[in-house]
Amino acid sequence: MKKPFTLLTSAACLIGFLILAPTAPAQNPAAEEKVIALGQQLKLTPQQEVEVLPILKEEAPKFEAIKNDPSLSGMQKMKQLHALHSENAPQWQRILTPAQYQQLQAIREQDIKKAIAKKRGGG
Repeated sequence: MKKPFTLLTSAACLIGFLILAPTAPAQNPAAEEKVIALGQQLKLTPQQEVEVLPILKEEAPKFEAIKNDPSLSGMQKMKQLHALHSENAPQWQRILTPAQYQQLQAIREQDIKKAIAKKRGGG
């Protein structure tokens, strides 16, 4: 039962890479990693993976810029990251099931906490 799922996931990831490859090389690694991680965590269908890819390609560099901005306090980073996530919430809600969207919110909260913790840890 696991083999067809693994095959589908692999195929979807390959499609994701092919779509990402010709555009903005500097943004690819973060977006690609996110697609793979979210695909596994949220159990995205191949169609969903294709649909979330443009959102992640747009979000990834913005997320990294906020996370790595040394001039922002932890609270400022948290507010800006929440705002960034809110911008695309309607798109996510159209693509994901309610359960997947709820899980995405939890994943994003963890990402925000990690981004803030990095600053506190002297990162």
